Amino acid sequence: MHIFEQMNISLDEIRKIGDPVLYRVAEAVEREEIPSLQPVFDRMHALILEFRKVWGAGRAMAAPQVGVSKRFICLNIDRPLVLINPEIADASPEMMELWDDCMSFPHLLVKLRRHRTCHIRFRDPGWNQHEWKLENDLSELLQHETDHLDGILATMRAIDNHSFRWREPQKTEINEKPETEDS
Repeated sequence: MHIFEQMNISLDEIRKIGDPVLYRVAEAVEREEIPSLQPVFDRMHALILEFRKVWGAGRAMAAPQVGVSKRFICLNIDRPLVLINPEIADASPEMMELWDDCMSFPHLLVKLRRHRTCHIRFRDPGWNQHEWKLENDLSELLQHETDHLDGILATMRAIDNHSFRWREPQKTEINEKPETEDS
C-alpha cells in the first residue's frame, strides 16, 4: 500500500467551479518554499488516487484546485511527480477536439480544442530544470493543468454553448479485475 492511500482525505477538499481561487493567476514558487509545500504535494497525490477510485479518471491536478495559489502541478500517471513553475511552449498549430473533464467540476464534460503537441518546461522539487515534448493526451492534460495556474477553466474554452455533457461517477477499485466476456 502506498503512503498516499493511507492518508485521511476527502474529495470535498477539491475546490469546485465558482470558487474564486480557481480564477486567479497563481504565483511562482520560490525554491525556499519547496519544503513547506511538501505536505501539499503529498495531499494532492492522495487526492488524485482517491478521485480515480470514485471517477475512474484523474492523472493530475493544479495547486489552485486545493486552494493554493502557487504555480505547481501534481502528476501521477505511473508515479507521483511535481512540476513546479511549468510553462507551455512551442504549441503546434495542429489542434485536436476532445471532451475534457476536471476534478473541479467532476460531473461535467466540456468539448474543446487543444494543441496536439507542445513542450512543457518546469522544475522538479530538487530545483532541476526539465523540458518534455508532449503529444496527444499528455499534451492535452498538461495544457489543462497549466490553464488552472492561469485562472482558466475548461468551461471557458468550450467550443460553443452546446459543448457540455453530464456524467456520473465510475466507481472503480485500483486493483479491480476488469470484466471480460468470459466472466
